Amino acid sequence: MSKIFPGRYTVTTDEPFTVFLIGMRINKLWAVHKWWPVSAAMGPMIAELSGHPEKGYLGGYTLPMWRGVVMVQYWRSFAHLEAFARNQEDPHLSAWKRFNQAIGDDGSVGVWHETYVIEPGKFENIYVNMPRFGLGRALDHGPVLGRRHTARKRLQAAEAPEPA
Repeated sequence: MSKIFPGRYTVTTDEPFTVFLIGMRINKLWAVHKWWPVSAAMGPMIAELSGHPEKGYLGGYTLPMWRGVVMVQYWRSFAHLEAFARNQEDPHLSAWKRFNQAIGDDGSVGVWHETYVIEPGKFENIYVNMPRFGLGRALDHGPVLGRRHTARKRLQAAEAPEPA
């Protein structure tokens, strides 16, 4: 079982980072031969990224949903994410080509993604009595201290350094 951190924790960073949401939707349930390869392609990508921290993947988690799956990923930068997506030596590009050849726009499987570049001071988070999770797992988290007891105060505290 994951270690529970009792109390209130938050993540702060002076570096930008990227949040990448990616998902798949099964539009034709009976077309297993179409959606199963799409679903199976993500495992090798995450294994490659997890084994090579220099590629910039900080971590993430998967959320199953009816007819599909969503992954929330944290990246050191958009440049790292884009480099992985375009590198012919990494597993993404070949999986994307296979998707376009096997499925294209036939409607059997949908894929989507959203990318957010987050600047320091433009995000806030809280984890209460939780194991390390989400951004708190991807980056270091610490106890809520000083002016960080509400979402508004955490955002304001990020804009102005706390007094010594």
